[in-house]
Amino acid sequence: MAVWAQLVGQPAAVATLSTAAKAATALVDGTGPATGMTHAWLFTGPPGSGRSVAARAFAAALQCTTGTAGCGECPGCRTSMAGTHADVRVVEPEGLSISVLEMRALVQTAARRPTGGRWQVVIIADADRLTEGAANALLKAVEEPPPRTVFLLCAPSDHPDDVSVTIRSRCRAVPLRTPDAGAIADVLHFHDRVDLETARWAASVCGGHVGRARRLATDDAARERRAKVLRIPMNLATLSHVFDSADELVKAAEADAAEVSATRDDVERDALRTAMGHGGTGKGTASATRGSAGALKELERRQKSRATRTQRDSLDLALVDLAGFYRDALVIGSGSEAVLNHPDHTDAATRAANSWPPESILRRLEAVLACRDALEQNVKPRIAVEAMVSALYRG
Repeated sequence: MAVWAQLVGQPAAVATLSTAAKAATALVDGTGPATGMTHAWLFTGPPGSGRSVAARAFAAALQCTTGTAGCGECPGCRTSMAGTHADVRVVEPEGLSISVLEMRALVQTAARRPTGGRWQVVIIADADRLTEGAANALLKAVEEPPPRTVFLLCAPSDHPDDVSVTIRSRCRAVPLRTPDAGAIADVLHFHDRVDLETARWAASVCGGHVGRARRLATDDAARERRAKVLRIPMNLATLSHVFDSADELVKAAEADAAEVSATRDDVERDALRTAMGHGGTGKGTASATRGSAGALKELERRQKSRATRTQRDSLDLALVDLAGFYRDALVIGSGSEAVLNHPDHTDAATRAANSWPPESILRRLEAVLACRDALEQNVKPRIAVEAMVSALYRG
């Protein structure tokens, strides 16, 4: 299966990237010019559109050893897609941002010639999380790139708030769109072996987010969390329900973060202790163990930052579902035939449209969006969520 098969519902992007990958292959093999290939790319699109998947697929096509630019079967393709290729580096911020120290180290590594592959490829999965210093460090590398290095940046948009104008101007843009429900359902059914009815349901309620559709189709806990969130609007009968609902939202996000982090944190701590000599009996072990306290403290700091980001991402997903519910109520109340975000909750959205005037529904929707903005500004999740649910209760 070609590497492009994992990029759902993006024919225009696949055509652009496959053409560039073939040109890159011709350049390395000395059989033609690199028409259409450049050293820096910017993948933009809404959440779930497949920005990082597109970047990985392109990286695999660049490392393809069969000359087909993305066969999906050769060692270059398989290791690139699996994240184990020695010349493909992926930067995914574990905290809320990518620091200048991380970026400087990456730029130094990117300046080297490929060790075994055809290109040195750097994928920055969340380029919108670059700090100002990190962006400046990256800019220097993008302005004067090594001859066999390619930078692949992923961001929600090419707006200056997400990617600086100076970096954006040196990248070739690859805009991605929200894939349609039919394409997502096909991937779930044929690739992930999900039964057709479940695949179609998950595709219809995921908001065009392929990863979300996959979780909803295969994870009972994810389905139950979504159902609880969508019950909130019609269950705010008393003030006590306000605080109960806020508490449930925050605790669910905390549980998600704990579940994601627990196993990984333990493995990282054990690996670091082993590397620093814990449990050893040889000469010098005692002094090495004493010197490990600082490294363990730094690891714990990174893990705490990662847990905070995971919690906020989980909470933001719940808020997107809530916003979708109120949007559905507005759609139904207006008599529009627009596609609903939550077609399986049409009855509840209809009750909301019949119970509240459009102005009240719009105020509730704005309260959800304001909560998302507050979380982006690092307001404590519990305070932001309680303020939002109180606004939902008042209408």
